[in-house]
Amino acid sequence: MPSSKQYLEYVLEQLSDLDEISYRAMMGEYIIYYRAKIVGGIYDDRFLVKPVKSAMSMMSDASMELPYDGAKEMVLVDDLENKAFLKELFEKMYDELPTPRKRK
Repeated sequence: MPSSKQYLEYVLEQLSDLDEISYRAMMGEYIIYYRAKIVGGIYDDRFLVKPVKSAMSMMSDASMELPYDGAKEMVLVDDLENKAFLKELFEKMYDELPTPRKRK
């Protein structure tokens, strides 16, 4: 089931306190970027982030879920109402995220 545009818009609104948030549609889902690094995505109307140390420590009781068959598990963000939490989460995760590869 592809994610809805309405859910994407809701997540983007909740992330509006952050600068340089962007997204890219991919096969009915959405990849979320923060300052050009992939932070996570929206899969089946669920907001999932990469399981880096800071995300795991800030959401120690969060469930790990597969974004799609064959993928690595990601952390389910279930506290979408808390904009301050989301801002802190993304800021702490940023340095742990891999730098995007240069395209040839």
